[in-house]
Amino acid sequence: MSHDLLAFVGGGIMAAAIIGGLRAAGRPADTILVIDPGQAQRAKLAAEHGVRTQAVADAALARAAVVVWAVKPQLFGEAAAPCAAHVRGALQFSVMAGIRSDAIVRATGSQRVVRSMPNTPALIGQGIAGLYARDAVSADERHTAEALLAPTGRTLWVEREEDLDAVTALSGSGPAYVFYFVEAMMQAAQEMGLSAEQGRQLALATFAGATALAQASSEPPEVLRERVTSKGGTTYAALTSMDASGVKTAFVKAIRAAQQRARELGDQFG
Repeated sequence: MSHDLLAFVGGGIMAAAIIGGLRAAGRPADTILVIDPGQAQRAKLAAEHGVRTQAVADAALARAAVVVWAVKPQLFGEAAAPCAAHVRGALQFSVMAGIRSDAIVRATGSQRVVRSMPNTPALIGQGIAGLYARDAVSADERHTAEALLAPTGRTLWVEREEDLDAVTALSGSGPAYVFYFVEAMMQAAQEMGLSAEQGRQLALATFAGATALAQASSEPPEVLRERVTSKGGTTYAALTSMDASGVKTAFVKAIRAAQQRARELGDQFG
């Protein structure tokens, strides 16, 4: 990835994660510009990463080869208005949920739009992001998009923009599902006489170990599950109880609800 000017519109958590990853990978601080109206946020980014910051957009934006849109979806229109005159020549890269590429084209005058849906493990370099590129985006620009996110974790391209709603429901919201199950395991630990901290350690190590095992194995999850499940044993008792309570069905329904909400946000803001 070249060291042309990279501009961020919005300096929140995801922008900070990307900036931190790029700086750790060796990108010079003076090639990154962040536009954010929040004084505290600008000061934090300048102090932690040495990047240039501004409260409002101006002609400096015209030098940006890539503009990263990282504002809350409901603020996109307001944030884009003062930028529009300066960003037409740049690749537009969005990490905003719910803002469709058509809306970004209308706001910026550029057909070269890549949308991404990252997730919060990006903060420690273990995220995964879904990516979608409009037809006007070149192969080199796809590589630029991948390089932007490479320090934050893995990437996965989808061919249809609507598939980003499914990515949002699975991996975008997904960390919260894991934390939800960890909470349940901690509650069960306490009900069984262990401490909350013991429950936390056991739950987190179990999730980390099981996902690492699944990553390392060529076998599908159901085979790995069956291998832990002896007929009439403890795991069998737990899984039989979950099946009786309709846990898997409810979980799939919940993910579809997240997909539907992502679609609604796109209709509302995008």
